[in-house]
Amino acid sequence: MQQVSRFLDRTTAPHIVSLVAIAGLSALTMNIFLPALPAMASDLGVDYDRVQILVSGYIAMTALVQLVIGPLSDRYGRRPVMLGALGILIAASLICMIATSIEILTVARMVQTAVVAGLVLSRAIIRDMVPMDEAASMIGYVTMGMTLIPMIGPTLGGLLSDNFGWRSNFTAILVAAILVLILVYRDLGETNRQKSGSFSAQFRAWPRLLASPRFWGYTMAGTFTSGAFFAFLGGAPFVGGTLMGLTPSMLGLQFMFIAAGYIAGNYLSGRYARRLGIDMMMLVGGIVALAGAAIPIVLFLQGFVSSIAFFAPQVVVGFGNGLSLPSTNAGIVSVRPELAGSASGLGGAITMGGGAFVSWLASRILSIETGAMPLLLVMMACCVLALVAVLFLRIAPGEER
Repeated sequence: MQQVSRFLDRTTAPHIVSLVAIAGLSALTMNIFLPALPAMASDLGVDYDRVQILVSGYIAMTALVQLVIGPLSDRYGRRPVMLGALGILIAASLICMIATSIEILTVARMVQTAVVAGLVLSRAIIRDMVPMDEAASMIGYVTMGMTLIPMIGPTLGGLLSDNFGWRSNFTAILVAAILVLILVYRDLGETNRQKSGSFSAQFRAWPRLLASPRFWGYTMAGTFTSGAFFAFLGGAPFVGGTLMGLTPSMLGLQFMFIAAGYIAGNYLSGRYARRLGIDMMMLVGGIVALAGAAIPIVLFLQGFVSSIAFFAPQVVVGFGNGLSLPSTNAGIVSVRPELAGSASGLGGAITMGGGAFVSWLASRILSIETGAMPLLLVMMACCVLALVAVLFLRIAPGEER
């Protein structure tokens, strides 16, 4: 049964604006400071791979946090968990602002991962509110809206870093977190009408999810689809800042290519997922993303090595991801609708764990000698494996509701 939503009425389901805000804040926290990574390494007196842990380590930590967020929200409700997560983010951001060593900054950065509740709970809340195919459509619209925020995040972060230093990025996160906390308090009504009997019961339910071939199919499709993006996040700052000599503000602008494609894909997903079905959306999106990953490889092999040849084709990768990911997320939380929060958390943890690995891998295999090609090959491999997972779903047993 679809739940009623009235804006700024916390006795009803949240408005889509609030879902966009909590999901967007999670994405913003992840990527706003990416263009400032070289400057952070210089200021703190460490090598690039030490500050890169603020990306790959953050992604890995979000995997662990999601294992807890989903069951917590199934047991105690979406609203109190989201409010608590925002409070933790605010405290951690204050520490990041004043950190004087890479060790303190890394610890505070890991605590910031509490904000991943925004990604987990936005999906679970939508599944609470509407049926599966409509959930895919609504997730597409929410993701499209929230992508506007991280699309400008690296650009804003680069400008802030150039003018006020890298710490200003964490000031921006702090201000955004306070504003979202106010919005959530006013608008986010509880949507979990079937709270679990105990916290441990949610963990005991994991075997039911892990035993489902379709849960694994959707999760692997999401893991490898987003893996191409996480590989890009891990390697693009080195490619743009070190190999191609872009300033933080110029590097930030390059991230708009992949984000713009993602928005366009999300828009079409929102319009057509309900009509075409989630399996078809994932298949089409996977093919498009694979084509996008192949374009810069071909250009580089033909001798066209430039920032445009590397960054511009990412709009196609982003477009394919935008078509696919809302449907993979809808599939994950629909295998067992009564365990939507746990499924979102567990599926998200696996996805983020895979993302952390490919992000770390991308940063480790890049060097001045290798150029950008290793990163491009990792992205292409992720796209191929995502298509394999989608094809597996066509033969996997099970039925979502």
